[in-house]
Amino acid sequence: MPAPQASSRPEPAAVNLRPVERAPEALAEVAAEVLDLIEQRRRADKPCVLGLATGSTMLGFYAELVRRVRAEDRDLSGLRSFNLDEFVGLPAEHPQSFAAYMRVHLIEPAGLDPASVRIPDGELARQDPRAVAAAYEQEIVAAGGLEIQLLGLGRNGHIGFNEPGSALDSRTRQVDLAESTRDDAAAAFGGLEAVPRHAITMGVATILDARRVRVLAFGERKADAVAATLRGDGDAAWPCSYLGSHPDVRLYVDGPAVQGR
Repeated sequence: MPAPQASSRPEPAAVNLRPVERAPEALAEVAAEVLDLIEQRRRADKPCVLGLATGSTMLGFYAELVRRVRAEDRDLSGLRSFNLDEFVGLPAEHPQSFAAYMRVHLIEPAGLDPASVRIPDGELARQDPRAVAAAYEQEIVAAGGLEIQLLGLGRNGHIGFNEPGSALDSRTRQVDLAESTRDDAAAAFGGLEAVPRHAITMGVATILDARRVRVLAFGERKADAVAATLRGDGDAAWPCSYLGSHPDVRLYVDGPAVQGR
């Protein structure tokens, strides 16, 4: 793992902790917030630009979002989104790519235009990761920035694929994946050796530029990362702790994720 880059620590701020009895309560609240914002922007004839995430925690969120879209006949035509990250070297058709994840769990069930859901190009990144990262960062800026960034927490505190050692001022770039991150993905890939060693990810600063940040963290395995997020002290060893500097971050947790507090 590379040595932490030099960066100034943000002043800690109070993270808005939202404890819930069960994860579906949090998923419903965040889905409602997202859908209401999309509707507000649509009425103003403006796109709603979201930062989206993948992973097991987000499966429930997308299922709830799609359920509400169908049950309430919601109009998602004004949605534009940018995913946090993608594995370097995986084509969009690979079953473990985040492009495939989004296609299966959101784009097709919600009837979205695939062009409205932007994801870093993992295959192109194998050839020129710097160009892919720079273009992605510029595309987010050109879209007017992110209204809401959705996040899960890695058990080592990563946000997106900003692993321990990531700097506060980091932007979209290629990163080396931590062994713990690759271990967590090994079962899905059929073994550790099949898990990519690199990813393209939005940087910490890119994430913090979002106007709102909504974090979902459930289960005992996330307890250490939740504790670091709540400290909010900008410790590079726990990138989630940078979230304490954001003025509008909500952290949704269940009981096991805040054990011992």
